[in-house]
Amino acid sequence: MSADALTFDCIVVGSGHAGSCAALAARDSGCERVLIVEKSPPEWVGGNGYFTAGAHRTIHSGLQDLLPIVKNVTPETAANIDLAPYAADEFTRDIMRLGDGRSHPDVVKALVDGSRDAVQWLAERVHVPFIFSFNRQAYLVNGRQVFWGGLALSVEGGGKGMIAADRAALAAAGVETWFSTAAIELVVDGDGVVGLQVSREGESIILRSRAVILACGGFEASKDLRAQYLGPDWQRAKVRGTPYNTGDGLALAQRIGARLTGDFAGCHSTCWDANAPDDRGDRVLSNQFTKSGYPLGLMLNAKGERFVDEGEDFRNYTYAKFGREIMSQPGGFAFQVWDSTTIPWLRKEEYADDVVEKIWGDTIEELAAKLVEKGLEDKDAFVQTIKKYNEAARAFQAERLEAEWDPAVKDGVSTQSSHLQLPLPKSNWALPVEQSPFLAVKVTCGITFTFGGLAIDPNTAGVLSDATGKPIPGLFCTGELVGGLFYQNYPGGSGLTGGTVFGRKAGREAAKLSGAAR
Repeated sequence: MSADALTFDCIVVGSGHAGSCAALAARDSGCERVLIVEKSPPEWVGGNGYFTAGAHRTIHSGLQDLLPIVKNVTPETAANIDLAPYAADEFTRDIMRLGDGRSHPDVVKALVDGSRDAVQWLAERVHVPFIFSFNRQAYLVNGRQVFWGGLALSVEGGGKGMIAADRAALAAAGVETWFSTAAIELVVDGDGVVGLQVSREGESIILRSRAVILACGGFEASKDLRAQYLGPDWQRAKVRGTPYNTGDGLALAQRIGARLTGDFAGCHSTCWDANAPDDRGDRVLSNQFTKSGYPLGLMLNAKGERFVDEGEDFRNYTYAKFGREIMSQPGGFAFQVWDSTTIPWLRKEEYADDVVEKIWGDTIEELAAKLVEKGLEDKDAFVQTIKKYNEAARAFQAERLEAEWDPAVKDGVSTQSSHLQLPLPKSNWALPVEQSPFLAVKVTCGITFTFGGLAIDPNTAGVLSDATGKPIPGLFCTGELVGGLFYQNYPGGSGLTGGTVFGRKAGREAAKLSGAAR
């Protein structure tokens, strides 16, 4: 190939949602030749975004603000929706409180302030088919759809629909993608990046560009790096998404002196089907392996003991950390348990008969006996744990007759009454588990993405030099590679929004470097 054929205005490493947004923003901002290089074959296009529900968290002023960008709401349906505004200070507070105040304030501010414009751009420019997430983020209460947890938007078809929209927009814009092409080395001249060395079809190729945007994910699919940073137990975590996110972007940037930052001991992980594949997601079932119904019931480990407050907060504020808690349990698994009162509230996408293995019992004792075959070590402790939980839940009900169970709010229905408290409470939605039949599902830890990443300038998404603290000319990053944003935990739907916000910033800056900005 000629030198001209190997020269681009912008090169993006990674074909996921964040990289796609970066490439499209670069093209729209004036870059004529934009190339995406992707390590995976074409059948694995889309990175981790493909395996999501497409949830995007954004600030908004309420129902009327978001109605114009969703596709699944008729006027009749809209009349029966309760969707409270979600202000910038709430979004900021959610990230900061879940991260124990450690998140970088300027990076958080850039995400929050850019969130509403980002989803508008996705709807109008990329034609992402946004919908209200009735099945995941609302409960039907007294005939009204009540949204909870600060999150309302997902995508028709989930991550599959989102990536399909990304790919269609990229194709229409003339953005080229090279699949089965691994990024090997950043090409540096002086103190700046001027290109990328790749391996394609066994050939080493030097690509020239004044802007390289790293969007190739974290290290969640690398057993060795998980063990190094998260701990040896994490070698057995199941990979929820692409098997190609193995820390390449971190290594590329670190070799030229980029600054690492953030929570390298933390990650987004969740309750995941124990029977799911070990080292990669399933591109058919994808996010259906998630098992998020624990606030409606209980979780017990192999010893028959509860180990988290299942009602601590809304699911989308706890699921990213409860996966870690499951990983730390004996054997790295747990059992989710419900009775006939709450079983009908479970999401069919996650708990349908053809999606997950179900273990049933007409009594708790029968259920415990069956779970021995699935790894339960102490069936007597299992029975006693649920018995003590039921006693505490009933004591609360007897004392607080006015308290009403409501899954759409933090209802305060708990296990803690004035004369009986559990050492580990269930703080909300604590109904007794005593109505036959009983259902259990075995879950483990599924890792989604890692939190440690690269330090950036939040205004440009430029990667910072460890030596100078200033942006390395020509190098940007977005998506999972952005460090300093999440610590320990995160509010659901923030990751895809962040990838869009910082991807657009990086794409616009790339166009400025190419001299083609408009």
